[in-house]
Amino acid sequence: MEAVWSVVTYIIIFLYGLFIGSFLNVVIFRVPKKESLTKVRSHCMSCGYQLKWYDLFPLFSWLFLRGRCRKCGEKISAQYPVIEASNAILYVLIFFVQYGVNSYEMFEYFHFETLMYCLMASALLALSVIDFRTYEIPVGFNIFIGALGVINLAYRFIAFGAEGSDWLNYIIGFFCVSLFTFLLFVLSGGRAIGGGDVKLMAAAGLLLGWKLTVLSFVLGCVYGAVIHTIRMKASGADRVLAMGPYLSAGIMTAVLWGNRMIDWYLGFFKK
Repeated sequence: MEAVWSVVTYIIIFLYGLFIGSFLNVVIFRVPKKESLTKVRSHCMSCGYQLKWYDLFPLFSWLFLRGRCRKCGEKISAQYPVIEASNAILYVLIFFVQYGVNSYEMFEYFHFETLMYCLMASALLALSVIDFRTYEIPVGFNIFIGALGVINLAYRFIAFGAEGSDWLNYIIGFFCVSLFTFLLFVLSGGRAIGGGDVKLMAAAGLLLGWKLTVLSFVLGCVYGAVIHTIRMKASGADRVLAMGPYLSAGIMTAVLWGNRMIDWYLGFFKK
């Protein structure tokens, strides 16, 4: 019975991630164009056909329609199912790494940060696609992630008090990488790193704390150096790169496995 309940719980988390992922597609397409997220109904990009409720089931509608518009038959971008599935998988990963197979752990020892991490993962996924295409991180994403940090810190004050909240860890997290990247931004005239990247590391630091933020930045730089070098050699990509996707990958790696990585590294100094 416990195993069945765990499977059901993770299916619910996956489905919830799919629906949030569906909204992310709207954000990704409309925010760069400065279009309303709510006033315009979802429609086919080719013929303008307004989608019915049964066309809006994340992932499943795309599969059922074989990736084509119900009315005009034009192909629907594969981005839709990819973003939806990616967001759902991220949600499942975050919960699984935190609580393991036994879903009862979620209800007995639920961490408020788990919910905050899921919402941040969605924001990171959307801003990564936008930054990759436009070389710009819309400020709303950084405000949203920063707000999650503030909410999480307020929750910790309420739940654990000033002494148990570890508030200084998160305040230092806000400044430790963002100050360095801000200096890099100023000294290089924005050529070494973008202003949106500076704000991203500040916002993420307020939610992650200083240790995971430093690890996130290091991992993001490594990802960027390795992957973009491969892209330049394999596909002739320009030397200019969007750092948002790589910093986001570093942040999510730190969220999922950062504490274990830090403990593993510090273990070398205890021998």
